[in-house]
Amino acid sequence: MLSTRLTNARFLTMDPDHPVAHDLGIWRGRIVGLDEAVTSLPAREVIDLQGATVLPGFVDAHVHLAWAGLQENTPSIAGLTRIDDVLAVVAEAVAREGSPGGWVSVAGYDQRALGRHLTAAELDTVSHGHKVFLLHDSGHGCVVNSAVLGLLPAGLPHENGFLAEGAMGAARALRPPYSQGELAEAIGRAGRTCLAEGITACAEAGIGGTLFGHSPVELGAYQLAREQGLLPLRVQLMVAAERLRTAAGHEADGIPRALDLGLRTGFGDGRLSVGALKIYTDGGMMARTAALSAPYEGLDHSGQLQDDPDVLAGTIVDGHLAGWQLAVHAIGDRAAQLALDALERAQRLRPRPGARHRIEHAGLIRPDQLPRFARLGVSAVVQPNFLRHFGDDYAAIMGERRAPWLYRGRAFLDHGVPLVGSSDRPVTDGSPLRAVQFMVERASESGRLIGPDEGITVDEALHAYTVAGAYACHWEERVGSLTPGKSADLVVLGDDPRRVDTSRIGDIEVVATYVDGSPAEKTAPDPASPRWTR
Repeated sequence: MLSTRLTNARFLTMDPDHPVAHDLGIWRGRIVGLDEAVTSLPAREVIDLQGATVLPGFVDAHVHLAWAGLQENTPSIAGLTRIDDVLAVVAEAVAREGSPGGWVSVAGYDQRALGRHLTAAELDTVSHGHKVFLLHDSGHGCVVNSAVLGLLPAGLPHENGFLAEGAMGAARALRPPYSQGELAEAIGRAGRTCLAEGITACAEAGIGGTLFGHSPVELGAYQLAREQGLLPLRVQLMVAAERLRTAAGHEADGIPRALDLGLRTGFGDGRLSVGALKIYTDGGMMARTAALSAPYEGLDHSGQLQDDPDVLAGTIVDGHLAGWQLAVHAIGDRAAQLALDALERAQRLRPRPGARHRIEHAGLIRPDQLPRFARLGVSAVVQPNFLRHFGDDYAAIMGERRAPWLYRGRAFLDHGVPLVGSSDRPVTDGSPLRAVQFMVERASESGRLIGPDEGITVDEALHAYTVAGAYACHWEERVGSLTPGKSADLVVLGDDPRRVDTSRIGDIEVVATYVDGSPAEKTAPDPASPRWTR
């Protein structure tokens, strides 16, 4: 007997062997059959979806769950355009901090909204002896007050209190770590938000690192979240490369650096596992620190690499030799060049055709770099909603010649490069459906077309958020398509993305999300609703 049979729906399976179905059977959390294979079988529960469209649960291959969940409970200055209004929010946050001299965190900082960077001196006027830390929306910078600057090493570069990249990491290192309990609750909050958008699996893009780490025992927070029933979806954890240590194993292993005990990609199970090794090569476009091969338009610099190029390349090679899948953060074309060179060298030293290395963001990729992606078998893990929200700004700082190269779609697919969708939540909107809409129409919120020749079809965009996402995370045997034998992870939509006008895709209702065959909390169908019949 089936546990559940879902019927009277349009199942877009993303499986070429059975692309559309109308009935789906579930037993013990897995899909056991489609259409005539299950239609006549008895089931404990039969749910009539009344013509709804159903897709595999979306896979977001690059998120920051802990950061997103913590940010939900952090005072924010997002959207404010006046310095005085920002300082008023900071003053209120300081007033609520009970510990004299304690840390005060504020989210939502973006100098572009203010027209310039806030300064330490301005923060000092409302700090009252507290240590104030305003995190840049990109995650690649912060503004701090003089109380924090006074604790940092002498000579650390900053611009009147604005710290970027490694300098920001030094400020973060001063702050007490979050407890595992706090992190578990934050992970749960962010996970429920993902479920509400139809996401059933995601890859946490970097734990334990200077830039985005929240505790030296951060992996344990995810285990705690699972044990306490707070982890509502599948999560894969990328580990920050700075956690690697010199290894003293047998010389035949050929592992120069490793995580403790040789832990690497693949450890864990289908619900919580260790994924790729996260390696940062440059910064971000919002903070103007992405490493370009030519200067930003209107600026006299071209961003920065995170470290000496040889050091970065050496880390990429060592990670490959240690058996890791690599997720190399490279936004600018200069950073991408470094990543491609190092990955090519690594594969030459020890060929691993099935490594499935990834370049995270691939924000600005020159035409000459596309064939190298394909030749190396590297996936491009892009964030379409970056251009939807920030495209006008990004196009302006890249200039007319380079703007069409931003967060490509069509060019990757035409070169045979796996195109993987993701959000980088909470940097911007995490909705896969809104990202799919952008991937097709390539229009920013203002209506500006950015690289329209990079537009792809709706089917290709959905593939990026299902099949390709699962493949990039080594999950293809478990999720990514509605195929018998796979987990019953699926999203029920109020309309068919392939049939509505492109401009409406992002507004399609996510009616319900199922993980392992069970409707997820907050997004379960209402039994009293006329849309559903049990």
